[in-house]
Amino acid sequence: MTTHTATQAAPMLARTYQDSIALVGRLSILYAPNGRQQALHGSFTWDQHADHISLSLLSPLGQTLALIDVNAGVAVLTQAGQAAVTATDVDALTQQALGWPLPVAGMRDWLQGFGHSTDGQPFVAQPGSESSNFVTDDGWNLTYGAWQDDAANTLQNRPKRIDLKRQTEQAGAVSIRIVIDKWQRGAASMQ
Repeated sequence: MTTHTATQAAPMLARTYQDSIALVGRLSILYAPNGRQQALHGSFTWDQHADHISLSLLSPLGQTLALIDVNAGVAVLTQAGQAAVTATDVDALTQQALGWPLPVAGMRDWLQGFGHSTDGQPFVAQPGSESSNFVTDDGWNLTYGAWQDDAANTLQNRPKRIDLKRQTEQAGAVSIRIVIDKWQRGAASMQ
């Protein structure tokens, strides 16, 4: 008979990927085009379904800076006072329109702690373990720095803070900090 003491960790519970989620959070972006450091701060809303993503980027005062809508393989980015721009590659579209990369395609999984590493292997980030740092198949360095519930053994636990870093040709060294303030599964929309 085996007895478990309080110091022994219980086995990790498997989290499941959710096709439909709604998030509200904050973004901090540092980038250095032509070697000149620039910073942007604001908030975001994220509404995701199996074949659709709607992302709003907001200023610190709550003004809409950009709307990104991805539906059936077509991405549309609209900025205040400008005509909508359409492309089939959402990540190329954001880099071109915003001047810095926002990896929307990867965020679909990363916001939930899932993804694929440089060798194509799937990963599931877990709180309180060594599996909180990854290099993705498209070159982003991800660090899961905080969790909604710091207890490692909960099914509903989701990332709270994700740090993304990558060297780019256009924007230089890029660092993006994502902090998720509100999380809702299966939501149609979250205000």
